[in-house]
Amino acid sequence: MANHKSSEKRIRQTETRNANNRYYAKTMRNAVRKLRGTTEKAVAVEMLPKVVAMIDKLAKKNVIHDNKAANLKSQVAKHVNSL
Repeated sequence: MANHKSSEKRIRQTETRNANNRYYAKTMRNAVRKLRGTTEKAVAVEMLPKVVAMIDKLAKKNVIHDNKAANLKSQVAKHVNSL
């Protein structure tokens, strides 16, 4: 158990950040899933920049690893190009 004021604050901050990171990571996963499920080229091309920006933002904030972001962007772009 935390004995110091600063460690109690740290615990509160960590819980808040953890919740936020989980929310944004889940939102990103849903967006990627939705884009991969798209079969229309025009819709997919329109969604691609938004999804890529979302992935980049999460990688920049270390919510997801840089390599994972690169792999996701690559897979999504490959899917859009194959349509």
